[in-house]
Amino acid sequence: MTQPSRALAGRPEATSHAEIEQAAFRLFAERGFEGTTMDAIAAEVGVGRRTLFRYYSSKNDIPWGQFDRTLEGFRQILDDMPTDIPLHEAVHRAVVAFNDFPDNASPPHRQRMRLILETPALQAHSVLRYAEWRTVIAEYVARRLGLEPDELVPSVVAQVSLALALTAYEQWLRLPEASLRELLGRAMLSLRVHLGVDIEERPNGASDLPQSAKTSGSIE
Repeated sequence: MTQPSRALAGRPEATSHAEIEQAAFRLFAERGFEGTTMDAIAAEVGVGRRTLFRYYSSKNDIPWGQFDRTLEGFRQILDDMPTDIPLHEAVHRAVVAFNDFPDNASPPHRQRMRLILETPALQAHSVLRYAEWRTVIAEYVARRLGLEPDELVPSVVAQVSLALALTAYEQWLRLPEASLRELLGRAMLSLRVHLGVDIEERPNGASDLPQSAKTSGSIE
């Protein structure tokens, strides 16, 4: 999330996403999220307001970092999963790998996620980001099962995965000494249970779920 972006076409790069995030998080800690303006962030970075908006279209985007790039990485993690492991295990491994951040991340990952999960002003924006994250999982599940991403089973897997991941994060923020990787791993173990059905895959990619289960409100 904090890697510098490539220089904007036709313009020398005056700063980076990482520098903007670090400056913004300093101000968020001092003034609170709602008390920090984009003008203040621009001044802290040492760039003009227009330059800042080339990197982030709104203050709400800054805590999420370069989210489009992180989702590309998530897709790649899922695509690289062995095709001979069960679907629930593939999603489990991918979610844990996606959330593996270095201890020296700047801003710290715990600080970033506390802001995202505990700031009321960010909740509406977060809903949009969560939907994009779920879409990545739904598309992967759909490919594995020969379904469409908006059918029942891909949607359920995506929704449940998000709920489990957020629950692990809430525990992690409550327990300073806890391991995020361990909490995520334990939470994602219940994915298969929450689905309430063993999803088997045939070689041609088609699921052996009955047609009614693919589109109806029941997967039993």
